[in-house]
Amino acid sequence: MSWSLDARTPVRSLDAAECPPGAVVLAEDGAPLPAGAARVERFAAPPIGAHPIGCACCQPRNPVAIALDRLFLARARGDAPWFGEVIAITRSDAGRQALTASLEGDSVTRARFRAG
Repeated sequence: MSWSLDARTPVRSLDAAECPPGAVVLAEDGAPLPAGAARVERFAAPPIGAHPIGCACCQPRNPVAIALDRLFLARARGDAPWFGEVIAITRSDAGRQALTASLEGDSVTRARFRAG
């Protein structure tokens, strides 16, 4: 990991096979999980339709943002090990789009996390 003045936690997209042991993982439902993860938080990708992912009429917040909130709060409360990055594992285009939409468009997620 390289040094950065950006204090937000990086979120890196990897395949389950590339995930380092002891990683904290954000995984789309149905995605393969790595062996030896310290903590896994799952999210369900919204269906791709006529509306953009996470639009206000369909749901209040993106499911990835909600899952990242759970990870952040678990770390703050001591319910999860301290982590310096989150490994994101997706299995579909909808999951990848939800991850990108959360990291770019959700103000709470942008304050805590960044693409890494």
